[in-house]
Amino acid sequence: MFERVVRLLPPGATIVLSLDDTLAPGKGPKVFGLGSHLDAVRSTKRHRIFTFGHVWVVLTVVVHLPFSRRPWALPVLFRLYRGHKDCVRSAQGYRKKTELARELLDVVVGWLEGRRCEVAADGAYCNDTVTRGLPENLVVFGRMRPDAVLTAAPPPRRRKAGRPRLRGERLPTPREVARRDDTVWEESEARLYRRARSMRYTEMVAQWYRACGTRMLKIVIVPVATGNAEVQVFFCTDPKLSAEHVLERYASRWAIEVTFRDLKQLLGFAQSQARARRAVERTAPFVGLLFTLVVLWYIEAGHRSRFDVWPLRPWYRSKTDPSFEDMLWAMRRAVLASGILDPDHGFSNLQNPPPPPPD
Repeated sequence: MFERVVRLLPPGATIVLSLDDTLAPGKGPKVFGLGSHLDAVRSTKRHRIFTFGHVWVVLTVVVHLPFSRRPWALPVLFRLYRGHKDCVRSAQGYRKKTELARELLDVVVGWLEGRRCEVAADGAYCNDTVTRGLPENLVVFGRMRPDAVLTAAPPPRRRKAGRPRLRGERLPTPREVARRDDTVWEESEARLYRRARSMRYTEMVAQWYRACGTRMLKIVIVPVATGNAEVQVFFCTDPKLSAEHVLERYASRWAIEVTFRDLKQLLGFAQSQARARRAVERTAPFVGLLFTLVVLWYIEAGHRSRFDVWPLRPWYRSKTDPSFEDMLWAMRRAVLASGILDPDHGFSNLQNPPPPPPD
């Protein structure tokens, strides 16, 4: 599936990934992997709400389709996160979400074969478990704490005994940089969330040793006019990139949130009745891959076909881009038109499955 999605990109183009987790609410006795997890959508800073269900760590490929103005996040890899108590009861090792995310990235690194890849992740995945030890061709974009400890590049090594320095002198934190009177603020325009927006920012190159080790980072500090936060801080592991590129690439992460909504509302991602381990670990990823398969079919055969008919709504005459629901309805029409569900159609065109491989 990953290779099919990558074919949508021009040869040699950078592969853009998005990484996040989502909660699939569910209840029931003896359901494998079920636990109580924080519901980030319903919770606030003062009131935390927990919900029973499954948490899936998902890695998607972000692509731009020729007939859509927004980026699309197509799921390719999944891992089920299990709570610590659940792992203790089943006598299995506990693995954090960040460890599962790193496993997904390691799988993709094996598929890249040296090709450049950029992955955008939320601040929860910007730590040493995920970012340390990644190859140079995999660039991470994420958020940083305003009070993060930053250091300069280590000085050149002199001919002295002992281990060379890994970090340079300590630098001001992003919050301190924003509060300084001598900070030079720049203004530029970046395309964020389908709109060109004027941005005011300052940038710096430094180390964030706790999260990214000795790698030099491009850090972009953006002041916030509303809310309690003074600044928002973004970074990437390639210091040569521009600040506009850092902001635009991180903003592309929102496509995975749209995918989560479509998976749950249109494909029943959180409505599985599976209970056994194999069924639980297979059903939700199958639904996610089905989302990718529907989009690929629409690109290759469904777009502008006789099945691609959008609903006419008097209150929405300005619609120009198809939604996933439109793609799903087009595929349903194509399946019904083929007569595959007709009992009189016959099964002469079906082939027997191949024999199982020898033991």
